[in-house]
Amino acid sequence: MKRTAPSSAVVAASLAVSLAAGVLFTAGTAAAQERGGASRVDRDLYGTKAPYEPQGRPGRYQKAPKGFVPVFTENVARHGSRAMSDGEDGEAVLAVLRRAQEQGALTELGARLAPQVQALMTAAAAVGFGNLSGRGADEQRQTALRMEQRLPSLFRTIAAERQPVVVETSGVARAVASAGAFTAGLTAGEPALAGAIKAPVTDKNLLYFHKQPQNADYQAYLASDPDLAAVLAGIEHRPRTAEAARHTVGRLFRAGFAEALSADEQIAFARALHQLYSAAPDLSVEAPDVDLTPFLTTHDARWFAYLDDAEEFYQSGPAFRGRAITYRMAGVLLDDLLAQAAAKAAGTSGNGAVLRFTHAEEIEPLAALMGLPGSTEPADPDEPYSYRNNPWRGAEVSPMAANIQWDLFAKAPAEGRPAAYLVRMLYNEKETAFKSSCRPVSKGSYFYTLDELKHCLAHA
Repeated sequence: MKRTAPSSAVVAASLAVSLAAGVLFTAGTAAAQERGGASRVDRDLYGTKAPYEPQGRPGRYQKAPKGFVPVFTENVARHGSRAMSDGEDGEAVLAVLRRAQEQGALTELGARLAPQVQALMTAAAAVGFGNLSGRGADEQRQTALRMEQRLPSLFRTIAAERQPVVVETSGVARAVASAGAFTAGLTAGEPALAGAIKAPVTDKNLLYFHKQPQNADYQAYLASDPDLAAVLAGIEHRPRTAEAARHTVGRLFRAGFAEALSADEQIAFARALHQLYSAAPDLSVEAPDVDLTPFLTTHDARWFAYLDDAEEFYQSGPAFRGRAITYRMAGVLLDDLLAQAAAKAAGTSGNGAVLRFTHAEEIEPLAALMGLPGSTEPADPDEPYSYRNNPWRGAEVSPMAANIQWDLFAKAPAEGRPAAYLVRMLYNEKETAFKSSCRPVSKGSYFYTLDELKHCLAHA
């Protein structure tokens, strides 16, 4: 994919948009719902391009057991909403529309599409293809503010004692900009934190591991695994794909032009249009008047989103039963989560927080490795993944700005008793149980001893 570094002006503009927001993002989703981009009922139409929605319930989180106070927090977060990676889909759609216009073959609906696509392309080019959008910056800023509001005593201590807030990224521009927006959110909520936040460092082995040499076997799987190729081809070539493409084309072009397009051309056009449809909500700040929802019916958009989800499921998610090629490489990230919490508990680390910013290709395998909700079921070789037989959904597992957070709580030592440590996990800000092999401190609790996690997750 093309990765264009953002100019300093673009980054500054994105942060300015973020810092101007005066309400939490949960309130800010109303505009996106009006555009059809982020309402919970329609999130499956957008797959992993779905804008972020926090899943937690403020004021309803479990209280830590008596005597335990937060002493450390760490996260792994996907970058926020962004512009599409390149202009290929937009150019492909515009090329077909131009041909149809020259032949007088556009329907009334079809005649409205090109200006919308062009406006979206203009907005993406202004941000920089692949770069963090204004909405993405605000997603990160608001997530940071909510983190701070959940752990006020911890962040007051971090600020007062200048405990380091470590920031790590993949080094890709949108991840770096996401880190900047997140830490800007922290300092907006608590200005005294500015002196504790360290400059971001790049760690590709930790946060861009799917592209690194040590995972050549995974890269070979993507490029040439026969089972992967066969299952994705089988899903792509189901009759419903051609049917959805024909229906989409038939709504936009007059009969003669539509019938002259081959089945492959119709599918390519419809899938490219869906990619733009999925990308539009992520650019809602830069292109507020773009609305591509009229050009794909909900029924057709859901099918194309399923095709995208199937690719993500088999390429980065639970994939095939009995094979761990897609997610075992995330062990380096799980090990680091455990190591950072253990170092804080052991007193060998003075960090107050460790913040990591990465990509869907890292969040999805980590979710599968940890057995997080929606990522527990691989597919049987003779029963391909579908929405009917598997709970995995890109919009829930790894939307834009998806995040996994661990909070470490400590209880001071008393006579004859050492200090004790508990961990709570939030997944997209919702309290989430660790895998079933991990035992919480009591039935129904979201708190686990650190020693229990070291044991039950060490060989995940």
